[in-house]
Amino acid sequence: MSTPTARATRDRGTAPSRSPAAADEARVEHPRLLLTTTILASSLAFIDGSVVNVALPAIERGLAAGGGGLSWVVNGYTLPLSALLLIGGAAGDVFGKRRLLIAGIALFALASALCALAPTLALLIMGRVVQGIGAALLMPNSLAILGSAFRGEARGRAVGTWAAIGAAAGAVGPILGGYLIDFVGWRTIFLINLPIACAAIGLAVRYLGRDSAVDTRRLDWFGAALAALALTAVTWGLTVASTMKAVDFASAAALLIGVLLLGGFVWVECGKREAAMLPLSLFSSPSFVGLTLLTLLLYGALGGLLVLVPFVLIEASGYSATAAGAALLPLPIGLAICSSWMGQLAGRIGPRMPLTIGPLVVAVGCALALRIGEPGSYWTTTLPAMLLISIGMVGTVTPLTTAVLSSVDAQHTGVASGFNSAVARTGGLIAVAFVSAVLAARGSALLALFHRAALVGALSCVAAGVAAVLFLSGERGERGEREQGDGSR
Repeated sequence: MSTPTARATRDRGTAPSRSPAAADEARVEHPRLLLTTTILASSLAFIDGSVVNVALPAIERGLAAGGGGLSWVVNGYTLPLSALLLIGGAAGDVFGKRRLLIAGIALFALASALCALAPTLALLIMGRVVQGIGAALLMPNSLAILGSAFRGEARGRAVGTWAAIGAAAGAVGPILGGYLIDFVGWRTIFLINLPIACAAIGLAVRYLGRDSAVDTRRLDWFGAALAALALTAVTWGLTVASTMKAVDFASAAALLIGVLLLGGFVWVECGKREAAMLPLSLFSSPSFVGLTLLTLLLYGALGGLLVLVPFVLIEASGYSATAAGAALLPLPIGLAICSSWMGQLAGRIGPRMPLTIGPLVVAVGCALALRIGEPGSYWTTTLPAMLLISIGMVGTVTPLTTAVLSSVDAQHTGVASGFNSAVARTGGLIAVAFVSAVLAARGSALLALFHRAALVGALSCVAAGVAAVLFLSGERGERGEREQGDGSR
């Protein structure tokens, strides 16, 4: 493998007079439109998640859902997304990222229409499951298209812009969704997705380059089934145990089955080697292991908190859905303003420092969340916590995404991005299963359980920062080092 400049020289027969970033950007025929397409596609998942969190109290009243039912409105989407992100990323590597991106967007749009029309909780959860399947196809391939199209600092800028504009969309989503919930009804929040999906499909058809010839490798459907069943069993067991505040025979059996299925998944993947859905050779990289652990711990804490904060503000503090959505604004606004700059900084100094400091700042924000729901204004109770969580995530999101793409070779960018997204969603999945009891509580019990969950989140974020210290080097990325080493030979 050679340096980016050497590759450009060999492929184009020109002198290496341009910077690596410029050469890499020139490889993309429509860089801005490609970036716009991936942003619109991924924004479907970003907006949907944040809006549904704000809508939980309205859904509870509209469909007579209890705490366990509400957790499945969230996890009905997160479960297939977590379980199938791997196969979605691998399918993109095999059948073509553009093809899978378009299919995922279309499926997500159809499922959104089903959610908007669902007359019962069961049908709403079914629609959410189909949404999760669509998101599992579009999310890893959206990011993998960026990883394949850009290199070096150009990749850092592209990923930073992707994260920033996605965050901006996430900022508008809860406010617009809250307004629709308050004045029209919760069903309309799912209709927001339809025009976005149409625009994304149109741009993808027109401006994304054709996929190369279909790969002859076979997908690891058996491994995907084991992963899905394992996550289903674990999630169901945790949800039941949390709702009942005790581990009974049924929940214990589900957890045991889930663990056994997870062990079976690892055994199957070992046997398939590089043909596996998740090639275990990826874990030979200490950085990839550390990034995986950090993602699980950090996004587990964040996922649980972002479900609980609007719920507590509405149920305990009397906020409207619009106000509860606006209360979360510091996080997406911070990401929108600073992510692009943070991506460039991480490209220069390496990921270790931002990925160590960022989770620790988020931990302090989680600790300050103990004031949420107590007497006082938004400015003294909720805002300080959200500001610190925002600052910490700004220092983490883009460096983490870029580091994951840089920790593997180009052949596995789809699998790597899919796996990292799956780990992030799995962290949130487990957290939401644990907080089912919080969603079912009211009054002083609601605040007590919420404060306990916030403390657990703070400890999880501290552990994420420790993982960065232990596993990550101070260099800009293992693949970057390999490219430089190979190019010098």
